[in-house]
Parts: sequence; structure tokens; C-alpha cells
Amino acid sequence: MFMCRFSLLLLDLEEHYFEQHTAYNLTGRGPEANRRTSGSLKICSKSIIFEPDDAVKPILKVLSSYYLSPGLVAVFLIYLIKEENVVAPYKYERVKKKVTFQLEVPGKTEDVVQMLLQLHRASCLDKQGDQTAMVAAILQSRLARTCFDKNSFQHVTENPHMECVAEMVSPLVTNAGHVCITDCNLYFQPMNSYPDLVVQIGLHSVRRIYKRRHGLRPLGLEVFCTENDLCSDIYLMFYSTKERDELYYYIATFLENHIAECTAESYMLQWQRGYISNYQYLLHLNNLADRSVNDLSQYPVFPWVISDYSSTQMDLLNPASFRDLSKPIGALNTERLERLLERYRDMPETRFMYGSHYSSPGYVLFYLVRVAPEHMLCLQNGRFDQADRMFNSVGETWKNCLEGGTDFKELIPEFYGSDSSFLKNLLGLNLGRRQGGGRVENVELPHWASDPDDFLEKMRLALESQYVSEHLHEWIDLIFGYKQRGSEAVAAHNVYICQCVCLCFCSIEDPDQKIAMLTQILEFGQTPRQLFVTPHPQRITPRFHNLSGTPSSVVANATSPSMESFEDLTEESKKMAWSNMNKLASQSRHKIHKEAVTGIAVTLSGDSIFSTSQDSTLKMFSKENGLQRSMSFSNMALSSCLMLPDDKIVVCSSWDNNVYFYSIAYGRRQDTLMGHDDAVSHICWRDDKLYTASWDSTVKIWKCVADDISSNKRTQFDLLAEFEHEAGVNTLDLSPAGTLLATGTKEGTLTLWDIANPLPLNQLTCHSGKIHQVAFSPDSRHVLSVGEDSCLVVTDVQTGMLLATVHAEQEQRCFCWDGNTVLSGGMSGDLNVWDLLSSKVIHKIPAHSGAVTCMWMNGQCSTIITGGVDKQIILWKPEY
Repeated sequence: MFMCRFSLLLLDLEEHYFEQHTAYNLTGRGPEANRRTSGSLKICSKSIIFEPDDAVKPILKVLSSYYLSPGLVAVFLIYLIKEENVVAPYKYERVKKKVTFQLEVPGKTEDVVQMLLQLHRASCLDKQGDQTAMVAAILQSRLARTCFDKNSFQHVTENPHMECVAEMVSPLVTNAGHVCITDCNLYFQPMNSYPDLVVQIGLHSVRRIYKRRHGLRPLGLEVFCTENDLCSDIYLMFYSTKERDELYYYIATFLENHIAECTAESYMLQWQRGYISNYQYLLHLNNLADRSVNDLSQYPVFPWVISDYSSTQMDLLNPASFRDLSKPIGALNTERLERLLERYRDMPETRFMYGSHYSSPGYVLFYLVRVAPEHMLCLQNGRFDQADRMFNSVGETWKNCLEGGTDFKELIPEFYGSDSSFLKNLLGLNLGRRQGGGRVENVELPHWASDPDDFLEKMRLALESQYVSEHLHEWIDLIFGYKQRGSEAVAAHNVYICQCVCLCFCSIEDPDQKIAMLTQILEFGQTPRQLFVTPHPQRITPRFHNLSGTPSSVVANATSPSMESFEDLTEESKKMAWSNMNKLASQSRHKIHKEAVTGIAVTLSGDSIFSTSQDSTLKMFSKENGLQRSMSFSNMALSSCLMLPDDKIVVCSSWDNNVYFYSIAYGRRQDTLMGHDDAVSHICWRDDKLYTASWDSTVKIWKCVADDISSNKRTQFDLLAEFEHEAGVNTLDLSPAGTLLATGTKEGTLTLWDIANPLPLNQLTCHSGKIHQVAFSPDSRHVLSVGEDSCLVVTDVQTGMLLATVHAEQEQRCFCWDGNTVLSGGMSGDLNVWDLLSSKVIHKIPAHSGAVTCMWMNGQCSTIITGGVDKQIILWKPEY
């Protein structure tokens, strides 16, 4: 990202770049008078810059505050930059000498002269606030006289949704222009046509979008077209929050069914379980907290994790090798902390504890000066820092952060990346000589690193180590969490900076005070947006390997449940369970919903239980720990749920016509299938196929087009078949072999289908009202159905004949059966054990205080879970 861009990097901080023209610099005396040098003339709010086509010749910069004649003549002060094409401190000539520029298109001279005179008048105003206000008025006037050129649309059929003015943000500078968003593309057209005539981003390629604070004002929007890249594709700053939000919600609505939602909680769950590395998690938190590589005042912040830079070997198994992550940099040295506290107590109001922040543009460029020297020169008025204050040694820098009176900086992500160029003076920069006489060259590394690449490799290993993984949550509490506003001894530099955060920038009326405040915000450093208000949980460290694997694959590896923990799946164990079904004993009760429970799904290990409800939520809980997660996909009821075979995805059907896929590992909705015109009432899954029943009178079969549906990617579903009914379908079931389908409608019709043929095999009206549930027997010979008419009906699959009708005392809503014995749940809340041969209830078990609405049984028939209208889930076990 830190590329050499003459036209931008030579501007002062917050300077606007209006336009550029092909021009000639007229030089020489006597016979060589008016010798022409071709190049590009750039008109900026505080200066004129002439960039010669010949890279050997210096770039000329003239301040607008000096006299400008109508003939484009500047006198008295000239900056000479990049002479001989070498990045070095700026030179300047303070002589009575004129520099003349001639435009290649003379007809534009008058307009350029008028612009220069306006900018010159602005620069001569006494107060900085008045100067800034006049330049802003000139800028807005220029933008108002132009509009987005719709000839730049990629397709002639595109429909524009909105157009507004904004600024594209890059390190240290912004570039004004016009934003236009259509039904398929986002465009930015710079006012000065730099770096391109138009920047175009396809909405289908967008993967992440973030609202940003820019200068502590809610005006920024950043767009990423990659999942894990540090650099975004565009960062825009708008002139009003309303326009920013309108564009954001338009893109978010477009992307709702194309990208996964990114929240601090979902990333936290992934990190906790070892699905993303410490490095990836910190990048995500920085992104969510408004940190961006395009904004040096809010550059991503990473922790120092190693404290030993003097040993010859790095020992990642020794806790003494690591920094205490529970304390900010300013509190690591107890002696220095006492001095700071003493000074703090003696201060008049308003007091502050630390005189500098842990992240600021100066600190970022302190680390990156070797790869971004133009940025450093721009920030420091054309000069490098004094040689002894440069980033000369990793060990010395750590020592100064530990002992210095004003140095409390943390690190940047480059210390844990793969590009070591920021540690090497590859450009051959003349960064000065230190007091000992040595030149500033490459960064001196610790003894335990053989070269820069080895240093970064070991730093990555340290970041992913067991110790850091166990303690990283403590540092997150300080920087992004609840300790961000902690006590004076613990708070990480926030006593001072929060004064800036708490001030309402827009309420400052004095222009000069406003400019001073903005300058302080941009140069001092900003505290990240708070992401967590309660203590951050610790990582579940046994789920990953801390030091195994290559440095490029330090990402944690999740482990799957042990097969040894599964129960025996023999027919004998099932028979024993069913013979003891009348001895069910309640194990635990959980009231976690606000409305009736509609579906239950359980992981293979039985550790996590998921339930859906008419309150529109999916809940995750366990017998031991109670409620663990709560998810809402829409404001309508969820009708059922199931667990996919890989134990990583929960699928939920909803009354809003959609099917939702929830990733357990990533803690978020991963996909949405919009497949029906009315509520989806029931779902089944078999062999990568999803079966959906709906009140729109259809059952549909969908094929999952993905190698691994549990991966963190959107999944395509192809419609394979559609089965039409005369009424809304309320329930369905697949035969054990997966070849037959049974469906039940709201009007009491049971239909048997061959999945390979969209025509029904058998169809009969076996109930006088709604069918609540249908299910095949284990041998696929029979189908049992229960309905509103309080009947249990057994149907022969082959002939379609009704074999038996059992009349119950009350309506039965759900059941499980083994072909002979039935466990059902009724309207009274009791569980009934039926013997179908005698058509009698052989046992009744008090359960819920209202109707039993759903039931789940494991493959061994040894664990039963029921849900009811009383909002409870009850776990049962047969007593042998």
C-alpha cells in the first residue's frame, strides 16, 4: 500500500488536490531563456507542484502564500524534491527568482489563474480556521459545478441509485470527487482524475463493508473485496452521516444474501474454538474498531508479546519470555508507573496520565520509514527524524517503551506478517548518522533472529504460542474491551485521549478551535471503538496446537469429537431402550424461550442442544452450562431445525419463507435459502439434499452445490424437484433408505412419493384436520401420522391402505416410534407410551404444563428431548 505517489505524498497533511494540467517549466537565461521542461502541473489548496516527465529532475513545490502573478509566476521560495530521483529531505531555495509555467492548452490559463488567485487569497487570511473554511468553500463550489459522468458506467443498462460527493481516503491525504452507486457497481470519480478517471467496484465482488469514524466523526465507509486482506479496495469519507448511512444500507441490503455477517461476537466464538488464529482475530477486531491502514491516525494496533530481546535463543515455553498482557505498556515498569502516578496526582485539572498514545501516525511511520519515506517526509515537513530517534533496533525500541518517560507505543501488524522489507533499507535511504558515527541502515534484530525473515517467523510463532493464546483476552480487554475505561493504574492511555472522544466535534463553533481539535485528533492518536463491555472470555487452548506446524500454518486446528464416546448402535440396545420407554425419567428442564418450542437438534456428542421457537430465535444450550447462545434471523417464527451430519451447521426453517443455515464454528448465519412463497413448515436432510415443505402447497428438493457446506462460504442450492399438493404442506419425512417421501397437509391428506418421480405413489385423506407429523417405521413398510382429529393412523406404504386408526383422548402433536411402540406428546402436556397392537396407552408420564409441540430422540433411542408451548425443553432418559 505504501507506493510512491508523487501527486499525493508531496502534499501537506489535509491538503486538497484540485486538478492537474500538462505544462512546461520555462527556465534558463540568455540564449537558453525559456528553455522548456515538460511535465505535470498540480494545483493544490496550499501549493503548486510541478512534476517533470524526466524523473532525474527535481519536483518543484511553491507555496500558495507566496505571490502569484497572472502569468503563473511564483517568487521567493521553491522546494526541490526527489532530485536525481532520490528520496531525501526536501531542499529549498529562498531567493528572488521566478519560476514560470506554461500550460500545454493555453485556453485553460485564465481558469487556472482564477483558481490560483482564490487559493492565494485563502492562504493570506490571518486565522487558520478562516483559511480552511475558504478552501472548503472553493472545494464544494468546484464539486457542485460538476457531477458524475454516467458515460463511465460499465453497462449501459445500469440504474443509478444515488449520487453524492465524498473524499477517497489514503494515508495522510484525501481526494475529493463524486460517488455513484448503481444496481451492480460502486463508482468513485476523483475531481482531479487521479489515480484513475474512475474507480469501479462490482457489488458482487464485495466481501466486507465497515462504517468508520474519521477524525472521530461518523463519516467513513470502507469496502473490502477480499476476506482477510489488510488493505481495503476503497475508503470513502462523506460530508454527511446521512449520505454515508444511505450508501451503507444500500450495499448491505444488496449483500444480505451474498456475504456473511461479521460481528465481534462471531469472530470471538471462532477464535475461542480455534477456527481462526490470534493474528486473524486481532485483524478482525481492529477492523470492527475503526482501525484502517488507510488512516494512519487509526492504524491497526498489535501488542508487544515478547519481552526478551537479549537472549541468543527464543524460549516460547518460558512465561518469562513474554510481556504481561494484562497491563498496558505504561504499567509494565512499576517504577515508571509510580512516577507517572505521582505526576498525575500533582496535576491541575484536566489531568492526564500518559503524555502520548500507544498508536499514532508518527509511531506508525517510525516503524515504516524504510518502506514509506515519502509519508514520513510529508508528516514532518520534508525532514526525517534525528538519526538516534529512528527505528534502529527492536531491542532498544522495546527498552525505551519500557523505561522512557513519554514512549508507550504498541506494535503494528507488519511485525507478525510475512513481508520483512520494513526492517531493511532496500531503497538505500540516507537516514543520517547516529552519535556513534554509524549510518542508519537495516533495523538491528535480537540475537535469537538470524535475519529479518527469521525474526518475523519467530514473532508469528510467539503470537500463536500457548502463553499468548491463554492471555490475549487480557490485552483485548485493555484495547478493545471493558478496561478501555479502567482505573488510573490500569487504563491504557485513555484518561487523556478520552477527553477528545467525549468532546462533540460538531459543537465547537470557533473555526480555529475546530481546526486545532481536528489536528490533535489526527496527530495524537485515537482510542479504538469499544467492542466489548464485559470481560472477554479466554481461548479454549486444548483445541489447537500452539507450536506445531509451519509458521505459515499456525492457524488453530479444531478437533472432532472422539468416536469412542458414541454409544453402541446395535438393535439390542434400541430394543432395550424401547422396552423401558415407560420408565422415562426427567434429567433437566430449561426455560429459555419466550414462546412455544418448535424444533430440537443435537450435536453427535450430545454436548450442545439447539432449539427453535415461535419467538423467532434459535437457542444453543447444554445440560451442564445452560443457555450459551441466542440467534435471531428474522422477526417471524422458526418452525423447525436439524443438524447436518458434519455437526457444524444447524438448519432452521421459518415462517418468513426462508431456510437459514447457522454455522456453529463461526457463530453466525452462514447462508439463506429463499425457496418458497409461504412459510417453510418442515425440513429434512439426506445425502447433500435438502427437503423443504411449505404452506405454499409444495415440497422442494434442493441439491447442495459445494464440496464442504461447513466452510465459511456462501453455498449454492440447485432445485432438483418440486412436488405439488392441493393444500399447504405441514410435515414431511424420508424413508430410512432415502427413496420415499411422506407428506402431510393442512387438510389431512397423506401422500407417498417416489423421490425419483414427481407423481404421487399413493394419496389418501386419513385425517379430518391438519396433520401434525408423519414418520416412516424403521423397516419403511408403514407410515404413522397424527393430526388435529386426535387420531393416530398407520398406513401401508406399498398398498396405500389404512391399516389402523387409534383414537386418543386428546390431540397428539408429535411422536417417535419403533414400528410398534409409540412415544407421543399430547395437548395436555403428558407423554403417552402406546402399544399399537392393542391400540392402548400403556403409560402416561407428566411432562409439560401445556401441549408438547416437538420431540427429538437420538439414534440409540436412549435420550429424548421434548419441547412445549410452556416454553420449556425437558431432557429425558429411560431408567433400566
